[in-house]
Amino acid sequence: MTSQPYSVAVLGLGAMGLPMAIRLASRLAVHGFDIAAERLRLAKEAGILTFDTAASAVDGADAVLLAVRNAEQLSAVLFGADGIAPALKQGAVVIMTSTVGVDAVLDVAERLAVLGVDLVDAPLSGGPVRAGDGDLLIVVGASATAQTAAAPVLNLLASTLTVVGDKPGDGQALKTVNQLLCGVHIAAAAEALALAQSLGLDPAKTIEALQAGAAASFMLGNRGPRILQAWDPEGAEVLSRLDIFVKDLGIVTSAARAVSLPTPLAAAAEQLFLQGQAQGHGAQDDSAVITVIAPTKPVFHS
Repeated sequence: MTSQPYSVAVLGLGAMGLPMAIRLASRLAVHGFDIAAERLRLAKEAGILTFDTAASAVDGADAVLLAVRNAEQLSAVLFGADGIAPALKQGAVVIMTSTVGVDAVLDVAERLAVLGVDLVDAPLSGGPVRAGDGDLLIVVGASATAQTAAAPVLNLLASTLTVVGDKPGDGQALKTVNQLLCGVHIAAAAEALALAQSLGLDPAKTIEALQAGAAASFMLGNRGPRILQAWDPEGAEVLSRLDIFVKDLGIVTSAARAVSLPTPLAAAAEQLFLQGQAQGHGAQDDSAVITVIAPTKPVFHS
């Protein structure tokens, strides 16, 4: 008897979910679902087998990859009125790729365990292009059994796969630390480039010089050019929304308060992103945080 091919359902075909689905479809049977008709159309055009409901997409799937925005969406897609939990087959594994915080993942893991479904806590970093190339950084918290069940998916998506613990929540914990650094680094890069502009320095040459020395950082090199574009009328291309860091830094500061740890730099960065959201920049690229520091491009006065 011929065994059925390994199948994975990807729920959430947004900026990260769609390229991941396309990458997975190069080797696996992939089912896709998104609440947006346009994203379903793009997925179908890319050769993904799409479905009208999330429940029908996960029917019979060996793995379900969730690419949702926050803890509320996570809970809704699993246990809401149209939640997929009742449709999951025994022995299936749910792979959670988003940053939602430790508490949200622990709650979901407990509820899925009752149904005989394991949760793999696997938040990722890397952006849409790297997602499509299978070049993501993924940190995993899951049992050995769940890791094995999710391996066909994770191995296709990750160039760096780090198991940080043997239970759900461990991946979220490390991603929380990661997002503290990322958020602070973006805010610091924006502040530095606003100062460089105010001092009359060539901003492109400033980035090049800084990246060659001890002040170099991934976020300065990656976000620097987009930070400079944020002052343009059309802004920078949206590769990572500003409101994502409102969410992520909120997770960081909440986690720190829960363990009575002061995080003044994370709190300061969080306030900058919150101001950006309040000013209407939430859907813009996170590089737009520079417009909170300097609403218009500074003019150097000699």
